[in-house]
Amino acid sequence: MAINMFDLTGKVALVTGANSGLGLGYARGLAKAGADIVVWGRRAAQNRDAVAHLSQFGGRVVAQEVDVADSAAVRQGMADAIDRMGRLDTVVANAGFTTRAAFVDMEDDIYHGLLAVNQHGAVYTLREAARHMVARAQAGDPGGSLMICGSLSIFGGVPTMSHYGAAKGALASMSRALALELGPHGVRVNVVAPGFIITEMVMAAGAGAQPVIDMFTARSPMGRCGTPEDFEGIAVYLASDAARYHTGDTIIIDGGHSAAN
Repeated sequence: MAINMFDLTGKVALVTGANSGLGLGYARGLAKAGADIVVWGRRAAQNRDAVAHLSQFGGRVVAQEVDVADSAAVRQGMADAIDRMGRLDTVVANAGFTTRAAFVDMEDDIYHGLLAVNQHGAVYTLREAARHMVARAQAGDPGGSLMICGSLSIFGGVPTMSHYGAAKGALASMSRALALELGPHGVRVNVVAPGFIITEMVMAAGAGAQPVIDMFTARSPMGRCGTPEDFEGIAVYLASDAARYHTGDTIIIDGGHSAAN
């Protein structure tokens, strides 16, 4: 009898920033594998579209409008999700955005505005998820997977994006401490570091997007850029029991781009 090691039936996953881009890719993979999904996003219309899209895979799907930069909103949103779904087995801290500014021209609002979502929002999300998972473990139900959407900026500098690199680097460092701290409760913590991915945010640049896409395509050993669909599998793996001994890691998914540099 064949056994599906990646069957997520009965598990519940919450993904922040899940109504588009990479977040929707993570959520779609989890839904395809049988998980029930909680979508967090700030735009109601896009949340509804994401729910409709993910529901086609057969599991329960709900959406919540949560601003991850608001600690109280994250706390309440997490409590509501647990109350509605019964538990959370996987939480993906994905919500974030990018801005560009030369360091010498970077005003306080640009710096703090990005960190409020990309770094602090992820910390609030991970903290509330960890509290739930630790409480479950103490009640005799250990286990859980925390996944952080990182970036290649963890490993190398990107001019005009020093604040973005600071946020992603901080989360990568924190992930290793959390892996040690939460491991005794059966909770795993890993970072996924994407390369250049074609998302709605990239395409919003209009004609300016194509030269960048062409540049990364030319540099890629696989001859193409990544898409959100390329991240479905890693989300499923890290959420599954097949990854039960995999923690404290940063997994690069960039089509081999970094290996060529």
